[in-house]
Amino acid sequence: MSSSLLTNTAAMTALQTLRSVSNSLQTTENRISSGFRVATASDNSAYWSIATSMRADNAALSAVSDSLGLSAATVDTEYTALTATVGSDGNSGLTKLQALLVEAKTAGIDRNKIQAEITQIQQDMKNTAKSATFNGVNWLSTNTATPSTVNLISSFSRIGGTPTINYIQVTVANYSLYTGGATPTGFLDQVSAATSVSVDTIDISALTDSTTDQTTLDKLIGQVTSALNTVSQSAADLGAIKNRISNNSDFVKTLMDSVTRGVSQLVDADMNAESTRLSALQTQQQLGIQALSIANQNSQSILSLFK
Repeated sequence: MSSSLLTNTAAMTALQTLRSVSNSLQTTENRISSGFRVATASDNSAYWSIATSMRADNAALSAVSDSLGLSAATVDTEYTALTATVGSDGNSGLTKLQALLVEAKTAGIDRNKIQAEITQIQQDMKNTAKSATFNGVNWLSTNTATPSTVNLISSFSRIGGTPTINYIQVTVANYSLYTGGATPTGFLDQVSAATSVSVDTIDISALTDSTTDQTTLDKLIGQVTSALNTVSQSAADLGAIKNRISNNSDFVKTLMDSVTRGVSQLVDADMNAESTRLSALQTQQQLGIQALSIANQNSQSILSLFK
């Protein structure tokens, strides 16, 4: 091969190789330092676009997860209050009230003392309903400002470019114990046509052992039993919603993890492979520098011909 002072072909070849190795080395170092194989759109526009969309979906799912947490707390508050209103083991709530009215059927019993207990239960149930407030929301003690329905965000999905948000719809009237106003419609403050009183205003202190008053007690027992069944059903329905929210919350968290893993498969760098590639490229760079040095020395050797 001829030698030329103007064109050093070996040096040019060595320089091109060294430049290519240096570019690859820089890419590998960037991947190792950032942890990403696709950090920008220029790295891989298709994967970068998909990953960006999936990250946006994950952000939306994170918002759904937060909303589900808030909804769960709200529903749990209302559910706890409804359960307390129903009572348990005949010691409180409507269960105790029903037992007291049955006890009042006993001939010669002091109904004034029984009414004193009934009054305490009535006040306790009303206080329980008023206390069932979370973040300013109360479905048990309502008024005209309370919305008739509430939509609880349950999920987010996207097909193509179309996002879809699903809800759990709650009808507040299905859980209202007290509504107030001129004509109350709550389970416990609505006036019964049969007794002309509401559960909240039952008063047996003036009743006697007469047949008429015994019939009145039967009607009151029936009214409280009906209210007990209604409130129990409402608590069961709210319990089902509570479980649904819990299941949705678990699913959303699992889905977020799945999306995160999907993004990782697209854009994350394989650190084992990159570290191996880094060692190989560093060796190639050193060899390229030596090759370039040797190629440059060839030009210097031509000078010896002229000595």
